[in-house]
This record gives sequence, C-alpha cells and structure tokens, in this order.
Amino acid sequence: MPATVTARPDEAQPPSTRPAGRRKRWVIGVLLLLGVIVLLGGIKAAQIGAMIEAGAAFVPPPEAVTSAKAEVAQWQATRGAVGTVLAVRGVTLGAELSGIVREIGFEDGARVKKGQVLVRLDTSSEEAQLTGALADAELAKLTRGRAQSLHAQGANTQSELESAQARAIQAEAAVANLRAIIAKKVIRAPFDGRIGIRQVELGQVVSPGGPIASLQAMDPVYVEFLLPQQALAEVKPGQKVRVRVDVFPKDTWEGALTTINPEVELSSRNVRMRATVPNADGRLMPGMFANVDVLAEGTTEVVAIPATAVLFAPYGDSVYVIEEGKDAAGKPGLVTQQRFVRLGERRGDFVAVASGLKPGESVVSNGAFKLRNGAAVIVNNSLAPQVESAPQPVDR
Repeated sequence: MPATVTARPDEAQPPSTRPAGRRKRWVIGVLLLLGVIVLLGGIKAAQIGAMIEAGAAFVPPPEAVTSAKAEVAQWQATRGAVGTVLAVRGVTLGAELSGIVREIGFEDGARVKKGQVLVRLDTSSEEAQLTGALADAELAKLTRGRAQSLHAQGANTQSELESAQARAIQAEAAVANLRAIIAKKVIRAPFDGRIGIRQVELGQVVSPGGPIASLQAMDPVYVEFLLPQQALAEVKPGQKVRVRVDVFPKDTWEGALTTINPEVELSSRNVRMRATVPNADGRLMPGMFANVDVLAEGTTEVVAIPATAVLFAPYGDSVYVIEEGKDAAGKPGLVTQQRFVRLGERRGDFVAVASGLKPGESVVSNGAFKLRNGAAVIVNNSLAPQVESAPQPVDR
C-alpha cells in the first residue's frame, strides 16, 4: 500500500499561472481592437479621399434656359404721367330765384342742347303782374306823347313834360323787371352736354342756389396731369398725347397737349399740364383716373431685350450673355458671361439697354437667376413665353 505524503503547513507552495494567462488575453484583445479601428479608419479615409477627388472632378450639368436676341427697335420717346379726366365745361345747375317746380324738361343722363328748357318754376303771379305793368306802360307812353304835343304848343310846362317822360320810363322798367323774373324762373341749358341725375321733383319748392342737376360737356374732354420740371425741355403745346383708362384697357384715345402751366409747383417741383382729347363716344367721364403718355416728335433707335433677362440688384443691373466656349470639363458648348448694363425706358415686356450690350447678342431671357459666371447652358425656347411691346393681360 503506497504511503501518503502530507505537506506541512510551513513548507512553500509553487507559484500560480492564472494571473499571467489573463493578462495575456487582455493584451491580445486590445491589440485586435486597435487593429480593427485602424482598419476601419483606413477604409473611411480612403472613402473620404475618393469623395473629395470625385467632388473636385465633378462638372455640373448644363442648365436649361431660354434665350432672346438684343434687337434694334425704333421707339417713339414718351413721357408717362397719371392724370384726371375733366369736362371742358361742367356746372351744377341751380335756380336763381325761389319757386315751385311746374315742369321738368329732361330725363336723367340725357343729352341736351344749348337753350333747351330744363325746369320751369311757377310764374303765375309774375305773369299777372306783367299784364298790369304792360297796361301802365301803355298809359304812360300815351301820356308822354300828349305831354310832348302840348309842350310843343306851349300849353304845359317843362316839368310836366319831364314828369310824363319819367313815368313812362318807370313803367317800361317795371315791365322789363317782371319779364326778367319770369325768364329767371325758366332754367335752360347753358351749353350742349350730358345732364346728370335730377335732384328736383314736380311740385317741389326750390330755394335760390338749390341744385337741380349736373351738366357736363363730354366732347371733347380735358385730361390734366403733372410732369417734373425737367420735362419742360422736351414737351411743348401741340404734341400728341395718348390716354388710357383702366375701365377700357384695350382702348386708347389720342389728343393734343394744349396748355402748360406757366409756373412750377413749389411743393413738388412739378408742372401742371392739360391735354384736350376727343370723346365722341362719351366713354371718358369727368373724374376718371387716366394714364397719359406725351409722345415726342420722331423716333429713337434703341437696343431692346425682354425685361425678364435683367437681374436687378442694388449694386447694378446685369444680364447673362450666351457665347460659344468651354465648360469646366473643357468640353466645347454654350456658356454664359455676366455683363452689367445701363437700362433706359421700359415698354411693355421690353426694356431698352443704353449701354453694355450690342445688337445681335443673345441673352438668357428666362432662368438667369440660377446661373453663375461661366456656367454651361442648353437653350430650349420651345416653352418660352411670348414677349410683346403692348401686352394685354387675360383674366383666366
């Protein structure tokens, strides 16, 4: 039977290997993790580098735009203003004397002729007095005749003759006064025109100065407007004017500048002017708002482009000119160059270019807002809107 050896407590034990194995595993794990991180970092760095290289080599595709050519046009220089239509003659008819309305001789809005009876007031009292005054005047006339005959024969005195003459004159004056009162109670049209809505009725008592109706002479009419004092060097009486009103946007009326006020308004430094415009159809009515164009004599040659081609900015207006060139990748094609311009008069959808653009050059008419200097473009005019010098908006 083998003997069992029992160690004593005071004898030394051999050292353990477990802590050393655990540390080794930790080191290996950390090294593996670092390796994975380095590998992932390298992959991501390679991806970022590839993206940077692709971005540097990227060439944006050409932008689709519409184009228009800068064309030479003959424009008649104009001065625009806002005016008001006025009647050549316009009054509010009223009664000079009080009385009762017995007759109304017009319809609301009708055309009346000069001298046409519009309203008759009651004159029965004056007509009765006129009969007596006529009799007195006839008697005074006969008395004067007899006094003159007797004075020629020396049968009466000079004072008797003068008294008879004075009574005859007084009687005639009384007749004239009554006839004048009767005439004043008959209101007639002072001129040809269109009468407004009546403001009296039959049987109404009219007081002196009370309104009866408005009477306006409608053909021709005046159009008054203001222009700055600088316009005095360009306008003169007799120049043609063109008038438009919002009520009839498709129609225009032509007239002539007839009056230029001889003074400049201190508050605005503007000059008041008046044009006379034929109005046979009567559609221009006093009080209407009107757009007035004063037309200069002759025409001026301008370079015109669509107004949509202009980029308006505080530092200056510019357009993009389309030229043959190379894009960022070096491929030939159409490119744009930004060019600053100085603009002139605007007319309809067009604007005149005073400098910065030559006739025949092509500009971007739509889509300029998305361009930059040297950008490649593709011109597609199939959907380009129509450009007109006198556009007529359509309400749809």
